[in-house]
Amino acid sequence: MPGLGAVRDRLGAQLFARVAGPGGPARRARIHGAPGPRWFEADRPIRVVHGDASMFIGGLRALLLQSLHPLAMAAVAAHSGYRGDPWGRLQRTTAFLATTTFGTAEDAQHAVDQVRAVHERVRGTTAQGVPYHASDPHLLAWVHAAETDSFLRAHKRYGARPLDVDGYDAYVADTARVALALGVPDPPRDQAELARQLAAFRPELRSTPEAREAARFLLLTPPLPLAARPAYGVLAANAVALLPRWARLPLRLPWLPGLEETGIRLAGHALTGTIRWAMTPPPR
Repeated sequence: MPGLGAVRDRLGAQLFARVAGPGGPARRARIHGAPGPRWFEADRPIRVVHGDASMFIGGLRALLLQSLHPLAMAAVAAHSGYRGDPWGRLQRTTAFLATTTFGTAEDAQHAVDQVRAVHERVRGTTAQGVPYHASDPHLLAWVHAAETDSFLRAHKRYGARPLDVDGYDAYVADTARVALALGVPDPPRDQAELARQLAAFRPELRSTPEAREAARFLLLTPPLPLAARPAYGVLAANAVALLPRWARLPLRLPWLPGLEETGIRLAGHALTGTIRWAMTPPPR
């Protein structure tokens, strides 16, 4: 029988391979080991939040929330390849977050330049004839706000070391550094500004066939082996539980407050604890 350490190593390697891809080990070594100044020092809140296992839940919540903007969802449906290559998309997103959060300033800027070049090419028209462009500062602001809110809320609930009010305000301010580099005009700098920006977007959000299809794919039919489906189901349930009710109704997602505050939340803590244990083993 393998020892506990061997089980942890194997599970951690499998999780890392899923989220980082075949080039993950070399990329991780460069991100954390390359000399040079960083955008964020070691004590910054963005490093605490983005280095925590709660990001697994926050990331899925962000995708669900972002899908409610019809122009953002049209761009994702037509250009991201999320159905044909969901793991590739996850790995690219993970690499970007890791590089801008922990990598050198030079590598972070290079990652931003690559994303901006991709955004510049992504343009088209919705089924209703409305044009969209991924470099549109307004759309970038929505994607950033939904992502920041999702990571923040997931960390508040499931983070190993939750921050205080000032810490989460500082986290929002840290993410604004990356948002500005991506082309977001005047991103929020604290939780109050973030809440106001999300509220201002509410009139633009609605259910579309593409958004509902994306939610079904992400929550019910992910490309995973059967053995991984129960753990993913826990992740998905907790991502939905973090969504506000106004975001669930358009996506036809359930509202089960009693169960969400008991069994689902406990399962979420157990899952993030297991991921944290597997991916950050103690030094030998």
